[in-house]
Amino acid sequence: MTTSSMTGFARCEGSLEDWTWAIEARSVNGRNLEVRFKGPNGFETLERLIREAAQARFQRGQINVIIQARASSPARRSSLNLEILERYMAFGESFVAAGRAVAPTIDGLLALPGVIEISNNEAGSTDHGRLESAMVGSAAEALDALKESRAEEGRSIDRVLAGFLDAIERLIAAAEMGASQQPALIKARFERRLVELLGGSATQDRIVQEAAVMAVKVDVREEIDRLVGHVAAARTLLAADGASGRRLDFLTQEFMREANTLCSKSAVSTLTNIGLELKATIDQFREQVQNVE
Repeated sequence: MTTSSMTGFARCEGSLEDWTWAIEARSVNGRNLEVRFKGPNGFETLERLIREAAQARFQRGQINVIIQARASSPARRSSLNLEILERYMAFGESFVAAGRAVAPTIDGLLALPGVIEISNNEAGSTDHGRLESAMVGSAAEALDALKESRAEEGRSIDRVLAGFLDAIERLIAAAEMGASQQPALIKARFERRLVELLGGSATQDRIVQEAAVMAVKVDVREEIDRLVGHVAAARTLLAADGASGRRLDFLTQEFMREANTLCSKSAVSTLTNIGLELKATIDQFREQVQNVE
């Protein structure tokens, strides 16, 4: 069984030198494949690369990929600007000699603007191309994990769908049995009505003739045969490789069409009830199919 869901979640983290990042990949139901990307500024190329990576892995569903990245805080470095310090000292010598100022202290000199210079080591010095490649690698890991998440949920859906197909098969068998009783019931019903209307002139040949006409109109053999074929087709699709959700969705429409016709042709309450239960089960099957890739 290779059923894959269209919903899943995965997260991956990575780092390179002074950069760290976290990548989240989510997917939900979608009629076609739609890839949405949100990433850090300055990494616009990532969107195209990640979109291509998603398209290589998935066929249906809305895929959302979010990358949060940041550079580590830059290291602070201090240095003594001797040139500016000597200028301060030279400028103050004449004032000290004239008694107009006291000799400066070392802590006072160091507090003067420009004497101590504080600079940051450049953050983001990592090569941009290498950084993008590393992020794309992490995104590929996240998408692979998302694919496995969808496959795991798909295995659960597969069991549910198989259970519904079993239930549909049982209802088809019950409908076949109920339909086999219709001719006799129709004949008995017509016999009563014709006797009521015609009295003694209601011949057995007339009763059989009218009942045969009605039996042809309410014959559901073709609908039952098609339903049996649809069940077999559904099982084949569930066992096949590749995305089968769209074809299963079309098949459920055919299921419902035959079930509706069966109900409309039903001439007995037993068959009508079976048909209604069949429609309810097909609808539950369809709801699960909406989540299949």
